Amino acid sequence: MLRPWKTIFKMSFKPGDTLVEQITDGIRNEIIKGRLERGAALPGSRILAADIGVNRKTVVFAYEALIAEGWLESKHKSGTFVSENLPVIKRSVTPLFRQKTSNFAFNHYDPFCLTDRPLEANLIVFNEGAPDARLAPLKELSAAYKRVFHRHGKWRLLGYGSERGDVKLREEVAIMLSRDRGVHANVNDICITRGSQMAIYLAARVLVQPGDKVVVENPGYYAARKLFLEAGAQLRAIDVDSDGIDVDALEALCRKTKIKAVYVTPHHQFPTTVSMKAGRRIRLLELSLKYSFAIIEDDYDHEFHFGAGNNLALASSEMAANVIYISSLSKLIAPAIRVGYIKGPAAFMQSLVNLRVQIDRQGDAILEHAIAELMEDGTIGRHARKASAVYKERRDVMESCLKEHFGESVRFRSPEGGLACWIQFQKRVNFTKYIAQLKQKGIQIVPPGSFYLDQHPGDFMRLGYGSLNEQELAGGIKIMSSVYHGYKTK
Repeated sequence: MLRPWKTIFKMSFKPGDTLVEQITDGIRNEIIKGRLERGAALPGSRILAADIGVNRKTVVFAYEALIAEGWLESKHKSGTFVSENLPVIKRSVTPLFRQKTSNFAFNHYDPFCLTDRPLEANLIVFNEGAPDARLAPLKELSAAYKRVFHRHGKWRLLGYGSERGDVKLREEVAIMLSRDRGVHANVNDICITRGSQMAIYLAARVLVQPGDKVVVENPGYYAARKLFLEAGAQLRAIDVDSDGIDVDALEALCRKTKIKAVYVTPHHQFPTTVSMKAGRRIRLLELSLKYSFAIIEDDYDHEFHFGAGNNLALASSEMAANVIYISSLSKLIAPAIRVGYIKGPAAFMQSLVNLRVQIDRQGDAILEHAIAELMEDGTIGRHARKASAVYKERRDVMESCLKEHFGESVRFRSPEGGLACWIQFQKRVNFTKYIAQLKQKGIQIVPPGSFYLDQHPGDFMRLGYGSLNEQELAGGIKIMSSVYHGYKTK
């Protein structure tokens, strides 16, 4: 154990006992109180003497006395330590402070349902649709980091920068939005965040006053629902069908009550994977202007689209005055690369940036600048095309395995993009039992109830295939099928 730079001893020398006796008593009491545990390293005699203002020989004599008594032990060329032979000493406290639990009030936050990592080791995880970190362009990212640190004037990136994020990255994001998604933006329209989850949190806090009505998709993204609820929103769920959110039901709701915002995932709806059709998109935008509500567009995996067409973002429309657009580079590069971004109306964005400063002064300027360089030289674009091809192959493997092992027991539509498949069982499944049995076999899936506002899963399940290779997909689906059919025959 490394020695502390400064001693923790507070010595108040009094007349009567010798200095050696007072030092030994002080150290012995620290051991009895439990502040010095077995094996703890003591300061060197020279350091302790300087700290408490005595002659070094006085400390040496005190250490020797405690070693003789068995409180301390000396290790050759290592120093002086609390003896390992002492019994475990419980910390003693005065009666006034024997209360073991805190007694102050605080806000209680329930845990998030995190399904993108194994609950235990050696599990095959069919998560909600995470990318495969094994495909990340780590070599290129590492090289970009090194270039940033070796560049003249690199010190500027180590100080405080713009609370909106690295300007170079915002420039590259603006170019990408215009070129690939039809969204016009300049650098001041964009704020870089630590992932899209942070962007949703900021948007919810800026938009929502306690009691405001916020519409969410049903089924939908549980983490966004949680953030709106914690901001004080009253949620209203609108069902999703094969064309996206039911805009007729939304309009009927708008006639009855004032809606503050509508949260949607139109490109690949979460969790059903359907793409919102053109007619629905136009109606939704029209309703936002007519009834004065914000549209929060979460475009979480735009790059991974396998069909011939590629729907532009809602934010690209001429009717998008009320659209707040959120997306992320984390799905594209790797989950640990926490880089998202948000774009919205100027006044809204200024308020959002002001809030962001209160909780996170700025992002990781070095990382953001390195990613900007990879976007500028085309590395990110090439990686997106390569990864998209891999994910398309994995989608095909998933579908083939589902047909082979489940047969007519399940139905599903081939997703046009994204990293997950939405599956319907033809017979009712007790997901609590099914999930428990799968875990025993080394398989983890997302609890389907989390997608629904009422927590009732119905007959559907979302299986992410992006983070699993062909062998993992085939083995995992085979086990899922055997557990399902074994469960159904009991």
